[in-house]
Amino acid sequence: MTTQDEWTVLEEAIEYETPWYDGGHDLLEQPDGTQKRYYWAELPPAVVVVARIGGDLLEQIETDGSSGDTTVPSGDAVDEDHLLFVEQYRPAIRETHLELPAGIVEDGESYTTAAARELEEETGFRPSSTALLQEYAVATGVLRHDRGVVWAEGLELGERELDNNEFLEVTTVPVGEAIERSREQPANDSTMSALLLAKEDGLL
Repeated sequence: MTTQDEWTVLEEAIEYETPWYDGGHDLLEQPDGTQKRYYWAELPPAVVVVARIGGDLLEQIETDGSSGDTTVPSGDAVDEDHLLFVEQYRPAIRETHLELPAGIVEDGESYTTAAARELEEETGFRPSSTALLQEYAVATGVLRHDRGVVWAEGLELGERELDNNEFLEVTTVPVGEAIERSREQPANDSTMSALLLAKEDGLL
């Protein structure tokens, strides 16, 4: 196995900058002495939130309409716990995906602080408890990007505040069906990996 010491960075260049990420390349001397350019995109850290909402709160929502932005799919029992999801169109791939709430970690924020903020902004629910399940690097062959998965529970009604590029529909999925639903096409990595981590930790 080669180690970092066997690679020498000869050049690092940013080729373009966007409001969302920077792109560039490194020129490296490889362990065999040859040189090669490796291209990358650098993004700020992001957080994905697995948020459990109790059946009692769902029943309250269904009864009095206290959160008009949240849809409980017809046929789903509200006497059991659900997970919060959002449905949104992703222009980069031109598909609408069912996803867990997620967003960028702002400067100075921890993953758990960012998770609580993003969850309330996107769904209108505020968690009373959060825990970081995992931090990991994403698509290491091309990205400089870290992601945190946060568990959130003890949800209360908060205030929704969407960004100007967020057009989201909030929905819920019964806890026992969440992984199966996440595997339906079109599927995405952040939702599936976050749910599998939560299941592995005994939370689902």
